[in-house]
Amino acid sequence: MTLRRGLIVAPSWIGDAVMAQPLFRRLLERHPGLELDALAPRWVAPVLTRMGEIREVLDNPFAHGELNLKARWALGRQLAARGYDAAWVLPNSLKSSLVTAFAGVPLRVGFTGEARYGLLNCRHTLDKAATPLMVERFAQLAEAPGEQPPRPIEEPRLQSSPEAQDTTLAALGLARPARLLACCPGAEYGPAKRWPEAHYAALARQAAARGWTIWLLGSGKDAPVGDAIAAASAGTARNLCGATSLDQAVDLLSLADHVVCNDSGLMHVAAALGRPLTALYGSSSPGFTPPLSQQATILSLQLDCSPCFKRECPLGHLRCLQDLSPEQVLATLPA
Repeated sequence: MTLRRGLIVAPSWIGDAVMAQPLFRRLLERHPGLELDALAPRWVAPVLTRMGEIREVLDNPFAHGELNLKARWALGRQLAARGYDAAWVLPNSLKSSLVTAFAGVPLRVGFTGEARYGLLNCRHTLDKAATPLMVERFAQLAEAPGEQPPRPIEEPRLQSSPEAQDTTLAALGLARPARLLACCPGAEYGPAKRWPEAHYAALARQAAARGWTIWLLGSGKDAPVGDAIAAASAGTARNLCGATSLDQAVDLLSLADHVVCNDSGLMHVAAALGRPLTALYGSSSPGFTPPLSQQATILSLQLDCSPCFKRECPLGHLRCLQDLSPEQVLATLPA
């Protein structure tokens, strides 16, 4: 079957969108000449625009969990006019597959998920043992059902040009530091994935004494955390959480000489930009969603109670991150 135009129904998480990029690359390898668009939530779209495999990013206007059948039908009819030959539905929910069915896309690919038998006509079955990594599960969707993706799977790659970096610095009134440490103290999933604020502040003070400039990056939701870290760091950390768009955060991360981050979307962005980074794991597992980079150092205490995959520590002590000291993290930075 010759495919000319394809549509990706993108995940709603930034990190998942980054980990899907090897799938896009594989689709273009398997189908030369394929034009690939993505339907994505607005908060994820900037990551997809930094991927050379994606021709156009279309707005997915639905909030997480929103059904709104009438609006989904209308969007489906708009997409029908674009003449897509195939669609790859990355989220596993029933709602996420409705639009491609309403659009009448001939080939609709995805995991069976929430009983989507009538909505997808090329269904994959998840084998957690065969594909333990999220990136492998996405990549599997480029193959025929029952087939595994070829290994090794290439690392995700995002683009940031010098021109874009200069534009971002000018827009934010920032100068390019001689030695930049970018810290990403947020985690959209919940506080059980966040290294303590006091630890980030201590790291900033110690790193500044070694000549590092420290910027804190994150969303508007992370701004209070950033404020607390900046205050406790005696002014050595500059809080940019919520002061940048995601597009701008990508450019600033691309300038970093090192990145320290929780298991978060920005961790995957930093890895895909090829930046040296230290990833801190508490309630989650690097065996499922590791930073996909040869330049990543993973720190995890691997306590008996972790990974628990909870949003908040069920035991109330958060030792998996509280006991991970600033000195341990500082030791991963270049001298």
